[in-house]
Amino acid sequence: MKKVVPFKKEIEFKTTVSEITSISLEHNLHIEDNNLITGNFIVSGEYKMADTSVNTDAFSFELPFDINFDSKYDLSSVNVDIDDFYYEIVNNKSLEVNIEVLIDKLVEKPLMEMKEENKSLDEVSNILENEILLDDKKEDDEIMERCIEKEDILSEFEVIDDEIESDKIDMEITNSTSEVENKIDTKVENKSIEKINSLFDNLDASVETYKTYKVCIIRTGDTIESVLQKYSISKEELEKYNNLTDIKIGDKLIIPSITDAKV
Repeated sequence: MKKVVPFKKEIEFKTTVSEITSISLEHNLHIEDNNLITGNFIVSGEYKMADTSVNTDAFSFELPFDINFDSKYDLSSVNVDIDDFYYEIVNNKSLEVNIEVLIDKLVEKPLMEMKEENKSLDEVSNILENEILLDDKKEDDEIMERCIEKEDILSEFEVIDDEIESDKIDMEITNSTSEVENKIDTKVENKSIEKINSLFDNLDASVETYKTYKVCIIRTGDTIESVLQKYSISKEELEKYNNLTDIKIGDKLIIPSITDAKV
């Protein structure tokens, strides 16, 4: 198979061009990567700047040329040559050259070979896609593993954040141990001490019958009954100084000292 590829280029001169007295065309076109023909045309010769000129000046120009062929063609045995060449002076300023490149022994690849080549390309593409998917899966697995490890650490060393608001502490502790309870009770007691004095602000000293009072901080497992038994006081007497409607852990109860009561 033969194929003719046209090439057209306008070459500008630095001076005026009246006449081309001689001209030649050479090339170094060659095949690269089995589907690219590339190289340069070398246009050289002599010219006159004016009709009355006796002397001539030389010129030489290199014109790059590239052409890509579809992968269905086999260029391994191709011959590249010049099929035709002609030129024209344009406005005494430039030279327009027309070159026809002949590409001979151009062969289409067999259909089976094309299928195999396309299959190979598909296989390469599939391999790359699978590698990308595997890399993504591996990265996701690593992230999940790190998350699981982090959750294990957090579950093993769970931080209990005690929020104290409006003199009340709401705590929900699952699988608590006596050590955790002691730490929480200590923290609640320390926080509560700062508020103890405010409990007595509402007591009227002129009508009180007791000299001293105690403050009981409700802890885990405490009930109204256990408080009454611990301090040997009746519920009616305790209700005079405290609202027993809704007692929670951390609440503070005023306990009048029975032993110090006036006669």
